[in-house]
Amino acid sequence: MNPYLLQKINDEKKEEIDKIIEINKNEDGTLISLLQRVQDYYQYLPPDILYYISEELKIPPAEIYSIATFYLQFKLIPQGKYVITCCEGTACHIKGSQFILAYLENSLGIKSGETTEDKIFSLESVACLGCCAISPVCIINNRIYGKLNLKKMNKILTKLRTATKI
Repeated sequence: MNPYLLQKINDEKKEEIDKIIEINKNEDGTLISLLQRVQDYYQYLPPDILYYISEELKIPPAEIYSIATFYLQFKLIPQGKYVITCCEGTACHIKGSQFILAYLENSLGIKSGETTEDKIFSLESVACLGCCAISPVCIINNRIYGKLNLKKMNKILTKLRTATKI
């Protein structure tokens, strides 16, 4: 038996999720909207919450997980304080994005798709961010950084690390 089925979420979590369910129950694409709101609240989709939603909406857990794993926007593991998304599209690649990604992996000690142990940084790469005119590009917590090179990326990373220590 799955251990998450045995866990009961606490009253505070239940109350928050019940509010999210209520807001989304009559919307088209209810489950996707609901999962988006849950992720906005927790920054990822906690397994115990997904099982609670499954019970409340009478939707099999497999159906919820199939949606959560199909769409790249959904995260099943906690994300870092800073989520760094690197573009690997053609324009960025031609201008050296592979070196920026390698620098970040090396500097942070993680690979794309992972989060540092201290939960400060998450790193991901995508096929294209649509910012070709300012390539190479990374997005950090929804802020676009363009025309990057290793020196600029180092400066940005140093600034984020310094801000975290304050």
